[in-house]
Amino acid sequence: MTTPIAIVGTDTDVGKTVVTAGLTSALRERGIDARAIKPAQTGYPPDDDAGFVAEACDDPAAATCPHYLEPALAPRVAAAEADAELGYESILTACEAEIADTSFPIVEGIGGLRVPLAGDREVIDLVADLNATAVVVTRSGLGTLNHSALSVEALERRGVDVAGIVCNEYAGATLAERTNPEELERMIGHEVETVPSLEGETPAALAGGVEDALSPEFVDRVLAYGE
Repeated sequence: MTTPIAIVGTDTDVGKTVVTAGLTSALRERGIDARAIKPAQTGYPPDDDAGFVAEACDDPAAATCPHYLEPALAPRVAAAEADAELGYESILTACEAEIADTSFPIVEGIGGLRVPLAGDREVIDLVADLNATAVVVTRSGLGTLNHSALSVEALERRGVDVAGIVCNEYAGATLAERTNPEELERMIGHEVETVPSLEGETPAALAGGVEDALSPEFVDRVLAYGE
């Protein structure tokens, strides 16, 4: 099976979707059949991460999601609240089918790594079971050192390779922000990219901002892991 790239976060609302959109768009512009896979979407509607990526790439085939749930909760809890069936094996099987159907799959996580997915399984279990390589998206300010280091440690304990860290909404306005990227690299031994706060109002504009921020070397490194 193709090695997928998993865009995971240290928490919810850290920017996984916009980074997923930017990376998917960047790869597709290189002529690579990249597709984003959201294993389960909660808070739908209005939340629709796969729809955001598809719109950013101007192609409905650029993203997919097999499971939608209305409550804006962790998938396991959302399914229970909605009285809906959500089995881990069905999530895993659906992801594996999508991964087999594209040359470069990008799996977007749900919240943080320990978010309950289905049954007794969590997001990190899916990342490990898919044999994915992770890109960790985190906040840029105070507190990110601890959250990022713990997330990387959890992934590596499960045998998951980490391609790099993305500090989102980086402004460099505080001393913590300015020193965090270098300190993170020292702590965890992985390269850190920064993405600034983006002003665009459309998915395409936001994805374009991420594309502009990510270095070609970072995209090349992600490509190498996914091959």
